[in-house]
Order: sequence, then structure tokens, then C-alpha cells
Amino acid sequence: MKIAIIGSGLIGQSWAMIFAGAGHKVTLYDIVSEQVSKALETIATNLKNYESQGCLRGQLTASRQVSLITGSSDLQECLNGASYVQECVPESVDLKRQVFNQMDMYITEDMIVASSSSCLGVSQFVGEMKNKHRTLVAHPVNPPYFVPLVEIVPGPWTLPEVSQQTRTLLESVGQAPVTLSKECPGFALNRIQYSIINECWCMYKDGLLSAADIDKLMVNGLGPRYAFIGPLETMHLNADGIVDYCKRYAQGAYNVSSTLTPPPIMYDIPTAENVQSELSSAVPLEQLLERRKWRDRHLAALASLKNQLKEKKD
Repeated sequence: MKIAIIGSGLIGQSWAMIFAGAGHKVTLYDIVSEQVSKALETIATNLKNYESQGCLRGQLTASRQVSLITGSSDLQECLNGASYVQECVPESVDLKRQVFNQMDMYITEDMIVASSSSCLGVSQFVGEMKNKHRTLVAHPVNPPYFVPLVEIVPGPWTLPEVSQQTRTLLESVGQAPVTLSKECPGFALNRIQYSIINECWCMYKDGLLSAADIDKLMVNGLGPRYAFIGPLETMHLNADGIVDYCKRYAQGAYNVSSTLTPPPIMYDIPTAENVQSELSSAVPLEQLLERRKWRDRHLAALASLKNQLKEKKD
């Protein structure tokens, strides 16, 4: 199967590596040929590094995966013969509308066109398209190569089979898709994530905890738990089933929830400056790139462990 990636930034590069790892031919498009060349060089370096670190995905060698990925600055050439398209341009309604309208004339009756949008539903930028029924959102989590979740979000015109085929394809390449029944602001992951950040922000502003201790709550508390089971199964296991949990703890949770600062919460700059001052003592701004690499290595190790545990279970 040929996969077309529209946009050669970090997310586009990640998608290219994911699909090539599963043996698919990939064409990476960007309007500027120099950006495409640079992206292909970065992909080749990353895949070889992943191979040496033991975290390369798929059964093919890094060299073989690199050979499956080509570049193009010609949109028609990129889309020609593609069965699945993953758009990865910046999060701008106007830009996405422009790109999707340009693609419309090349979309075939068996092609799926997905957007990597993190908050924008396709209804905001595909309404003028003839082939809008073959579009949807497939929102990855950064970094997609090591965090497999993808949110599939159909638009109001998306054919049901397009959502199902997208889910099947993403599962086949090692991602972990969830399918929303309809568009929703922020989709699912960001709604949960923002709820967590909102309360963390309020705790910090109230002087309840330091920035380091707030992060420690997640790293050493909720994070390890939720790495293997979700919040609903946690409720199920922490009592004799989730019904029993609600009988025991629902009132207490309700009482605590009534003391939370209601949304929306504005992440204000003065507070952000204070948090950054604390964070920078451990991770200075000039070391962010190295810290991201550290994060990716640890996420790769966690992904490897979870795969090993899954194989033992199977």
C-alpha cells in the first residue's frame, strides 16, 4: 500500500517512519523541496539510531525502511496511487482548508484522507470539498513513534467504512486507535489532559505544591498506574467492581469535586514564568532538546516493556 504524508515536519516524519516500519511505501510531501530533503535525512538518521538502540519498529532493517520512504514537492505526484493520506500541516484552519481543497481533485473513491489535527475537526475545513465524505481526523500523540494512541474523529459527512478502514490500518501498523462517535472540541485526550493541567495550575497558584512535586504526583503516582490500566478499570479494581466503587466513594469524590476551581482556566503568563523558573533549575531551556531525547528513550523502553508483557499474555 502506498501512503502519502502531507507535511514534512516532526509529526509527518514520525508517520512516515511508522508506516515504513510496517512495510508500506511512503511518499513525503512538502511545498519546499529543501525541507523534504532535510526531512528524509533526519528520518534516515533516526531510524538507524533506533536500530542501534534496539527500539526500531517492525521486522525490516533500518536501511530497508529508509528505502521505502521517498520525497516529493509535487502534490499530484505524492497523492497518485495512494490509498491513505495523512495530512500534517500546522494547526491552522485556513492552511488546512487550503491544503485539503488542493487535494480534493486528486482524491479517488478508495482513498482515505486523514488530518493529524490535535483540536480542529474536519468539519471546520473540508466543508467545500466534493470528497469530504472520505476525510476524518487521525490525531496522534507526540511522539507518535513511541506513544501509539491515535484518536479517530469522523466528521459529520465521514462514511462509517472510512473510520473503520482507518482504524484497521492503524492497528496493523502498531498504533492503538480509539474512535470517537462524533466531533468534540479538543477530542478526548486533550479534554482529559486539560482537566489535569487545570487542577495542577490551580494547585500551583494556590501555593499548595511546588512545580516539582506536582510533576512527581504524576510520575510516581497516577503515571505508573495509568501506564497499564485506565481510570475506569482502576475504579473497577479498587473495589468489588465499579458499581461497588461508586457506592463507596462517589459521594466523597463529589464533595472533593465541588471544591475544584471551575473551568475554563487561563494559563496566565506570570504563573507560567514562575513555573518555568522552577523547571529550568533542573532542565534549562538550552537543554530541552537533550531532555526530549531522554524522554523518547524512556518512552521507547516503556513501549518495549508493554509489548513484551503483551506477547507473554498472548
